[in-house]
Amino acid sequence: MPNPSYVPMSSDSHKNQRGGAPLDRVRVDLPDHGYDILIQEGVIDRAGEALRALALGPHAVVVTNAVVKRLYGSRLARGLKAAGFKPAILCLPDGERTKSLKWVSAILDELVRRRYERTTVLLALGGGVTGDLAGFAASVYLRGIPFVQIPTTLVAQVDSSIGGKTGVNHRLGKNLIGSFYQPRLVLSDPGVIRTLPPREYRAGLAEVIKYGVIADPEFFKFLEGSMSRILELDPAAVQHIIRTSATVKAAIVSEDEREGDRRRILNFGHTLGHALETVTHYRRYKHGEAVAIGMVGAARLAAHLGLADAHIVGRIRDLVHGAGLPDGLPAYSATVLLRAMRQDKKVRDQRIHFVLPDRIGHVCVQPVDEPQIRRILPTRRPRT
Repeated sequence: MPNPSYVPMSSDSHKNQRGGAPLDRVRVDLPDHGYDILIQEGVIDRAGEALRALALGPHAVVVTNAVVKRLYGSRLARGLKAAGFKPAILCLPDGERTKSLKWVSAILDELVRRRYERTTVLLALGGGVTGDLAGFAASVYLRGIPFVQIPTTLVAQVDSSIGGKTGVNHRLGKNLIGSFYQPRLVLSDPGVIRTLPPREYRAGLAEVIKYGVIADPEFFKFLEGSMSRILELDPAAVQHIIRTSATVKAAIVSEDEREGDRRRILNFGHTLGHALETVTHYRRYKHGEAVAIGMVGAARLAAHLGLADAHIVGRIRDLVHGAGLPDGLPAYSATVLLRAMRQDKKVRDQRIHFVLPDRIGHVCVQPVDEPQIRRILPTRRPRT
């Protein structure tokens, strides 16, 4: 069984150089366990203060990876210690292949070994993989301990940290093992986006584009007219895309917490995207890159089925391309991709379901027969 490195967190000081940054508060309004998303540059430095309001126990265990720990570990520790917490860190390997049961077990082993109690809070400091792993571990340790998301990638800030989906991958499909377990709080610091590799940042933009397509045509127009500013990391533009994306997702999750109906629209681009990730063993594409290809593919399928016209497909494809994301399917055989889609958790009654745009700002969810799906898929295998 793998062992995460486990060390006390240091308390190196870090002065917030951007005091007075705007604070956006987005509410996920659920019947029994609603929570806030706080979006503000420098909020990582004030995490301890925000957590203290939740009346948690003294122990705070941070799950992260080595890169994020080096960048933000001491800043987070300083705020936690100043607020009276006793922080420690679990450092896991980076990457989608870490999102497995063996690493959830490694987290649980350390929690048990250290005899942490039910008042201990688990903090996910990192991207979507970290959040999914830490959230799933929190959901099962002692039948549930408090959990806080501190996302450090764009895709995590706009999507995966919100809504309570936690879990890991199975060798036959993505996110097949997991639970719905809502965080107590989400702390999104737009300033951390500046330290992302450009490819990672662009990959996060796929989820941002998704929100415009599924629910907000005006936001889609903003993205079309502002992509250069977004790619240049203009602070106001970055804050706007995080706030708007979080607002759209919070509203959808508040209406449908467990994906019974409305929440299914959040899977736009993911049916084909998850299949691409699976057949490439999570090595070729970033999640957002696969979703970008999946969104264009879903738009093409909608046009083929008579739900959308070519203009809609073109706008989606052009915006994806303008964000520096891939928009074309690789040469995997239709049979291989369909086999992966059949393993997807969105399959119902043994039929593959797609989220299909009929106009910008509105989508429908419906089963699509495999002969129709084959019409948009490549017909040959990639060269080896």
